[in-house]
Amino acid sequence: MKIVIIDYGAGNIQSIKFAFLRLGYEAILSNDPEVIKAADRVIFPGVGEASSAMKKLRHSGLDLLIPNLKQPVLGICLGMQLMCRYSEEGNTKGLGIFNIDVIKFSTQVKVPQIGWNQITELKSDLFKGIREQEYIYLVHSYYAPLCNETIAISEYELPYSSALRKDNFFGVQFHPEKSSFVGAKILKNFLEL
Repeated sequence: MKIVIIDYGAGNIQSIKFAFLRLGYEAILSNDPEVIKAADRVIFPGVGEASSAMKKLRHSGLDLLIPNLKQPVLGICLGMQLMCRYSEEGNTKGLGIFNIDVIKFSTQVKVPQIGWNQITELKSDLFKGIREQEYIYLVHSYYAPLCNETIAISEYELPYSSALRKDNFFGVQFHPEKSSFVGAKILKNFLEL
């Protein structure tokens, strides 16, 4: 199986590579459109700030490639947020795969949310074999509200989308590569979709 992690200078790439190695798979890093298109599975990571990450995607033309991929694609953290229509972070137009806008948590809670939180209302084969209320690891100040594409929910100040799905596109707000056995199982499920 050919797993490609999109390399656009805004990723938590090494920890994701190691997570796949622990599952017995080698993932390659690439920003080459032909290599990405030829992959069996694509990982769209992201760490950092939305507007600068989108500038990097536009500069490389990956903003046009990603929404047209046909194989299963998994956006992680900022990767998931960039797959949405818009983000309040840096007033950023996203890729528009998920029909929802990303907004900031209010000043009533500490941001970023850092640490372990639970996922509930799991609605996809991405979560096959995972129980309700398992813990996953998050670091984020912005969130996608609940919508028709929500396939898992977490709560911090209010319920929000911890995972999204539309067709072959999946997004997780949490870091599966840092979420212990639960995250490893989610990555394995993604490979088996």
